[in-house]
Amino acid sequence: MGGEARSVVRSPPFVSLRLRGYIMRMAKTHSRYICQSCAYESARWVGRCPNCGEWNSFVEELIPGKQKTVRAMGVSGAGVAVPLSDVDIVAEPRMAVGIPEFDRVLGGGIVPGSVVLVGGDPGIGKSTLMMQMAAGLSGPPTLYITGEESVGQIKLRASRLDAPPADSLLLLAETNLEIIEPVVERTSPGVIIVDSIQTMYRPGLESAPGTVSQVREAAAAFMRIAKTRGIPVFLVGHVTKEGSIAGPKVVEHMVDTVLQFEGEQHHAYRILRAVKNRFGSTNEIGIFEMHDTGLREVTNPSELFLAGRRSGSSGSTVVAGMEGTRPLLVEVQALVAPTSYGVPQRSSTGFDARRLQMLLAVLERRAGMRVGQYDVFVNIAGGIRVDEPAVDLGMALSVVSSLRDIPIDAGTVAIGEIGLGGEIRTVSQIEKRVAEAQKLGFVRCVLPRNNTRSLPRHDGMETIEVATIDQAITKLVGA
Repeated sequence: MGGEARSVVRSPPFVSLRLRGYIMRMAKTHSRYICQSCAYESARWVGRCPNCGEWNSFVEELIPGKQKTVRAMGVSGAGVAVPLSDVDIVAEPRMAVGIPEFDRVLGGGIVPGSVVLVGGDPGIGKSTLMMQMAAGLSGPPTLYITGEESVGQIKLRASRLDAPPADSLLLLAETNLEIIEPVVERTSPGVIIVDSIQTMYRPGLESAPGTVSQVREAAAAFMRIAKTRGIPVFLVGHVTKEGSIAGPKVVEHMVDTVLQFEGEQHHAYRILRAVKNRFGSTNEIGIFEMHDTGLREVTNPSELFLAGRRSGSSGSTVVAGMEGTRPLLVEVQALVAPTSYGVPQRSSTGFDARRLQMLLAVLERRAGMRVGQYDVFVNIAGGIRVDEPAVDLGMALSVVSSLRDIPIDAGTVAIGEIGLGGEIRTVSQIEKRVAEAQKLGFVRCVLPRNNTRSLPRHDGMETIEVATIDQAITKLVGA
């Protein structure tokens, strides 16, 4: 044979088919994977980032088309930077919910175009609260989008509540965002309620509903609807075992307001707390009571929490806390009993366990109370949680009262923070606390010494000044 012989090496058939299939998938793909640690992009999901080495850090994201890039991602639509002095402030009136406790937490009502995330434990009453809110709204109809229940189940719930008129509430049982968006354009609702955000999904994403990618994409879709159309949107979110709202933390940064619905399922009281609010204060709370006909407002929570208090019992003290601008009087209970184990038990309900350990150490070191051989159980009556340092004095007095089996006078309220040196430190808003105690019939108030200087005189209210925990124990429990 003339010429130089050359050998031809062909690739195995399975290699070429795999490469061909990969190229075809790349050509049709509409998503990408981005590392949350270093923003490294990949065409497919990988367990470990080849750039930074982090594990399980890739999150799927949609790649918008060329014609939809500006419209999908833009909110203002102008694309022009405007000086701050040229911005006109348009005062838009807030929408009243019709539930004063809810309006208080929102900062005075619903802001047009706002996105509110409502989180809470399963069965706490989130859907009930949303249904009652829809019943109190006036104006254009409310669009209720449900992904967990059928329209028949929502009808059953509305029948036992104060249901809105038939034409003022539109129901949509759908989870596909590509179907929901045209419905919003056709109906032009006044308010949108999404129950829940974890069930919504975009078909272009390969991940299942409830994953990080789907939840973030769904929240972004409803946020664009709210900002471009001026429609308030309420997103209902579930809570994980750790107590945080399920889904990516970035959703809480995207929305305008984050509300936490708290409470024990075995207690009738529910607390609506603002964790984040761009249009109001985060210090306000709303207190509700669960009944067969729905949630009822608690206008005087202090009187309700003290209704079942037993007078003349040791280990019980009333404290005056603050929830935002509202004073709240609750009963602090303590039970001290000889331990049956090698290590004494320390149990707290509604109170920080680490702060309880600190108070017990201060009592033993600064006041000479030998609690090292006793089990200590503390409880905040009513099923609520109090984290304010101003309840320290009441908690310490309850422990000493139970240890000595000497009751504290039923007409006394204790207010004060305890330091590590045993000193009683000043607290804020002392005037509101004392006024609330006097309104409920209390005649004696134990206060930090420095707080009494600026406190106006209250007729019928005796104030006891204390500077250390020793003085407070001597005046209330005895030497």
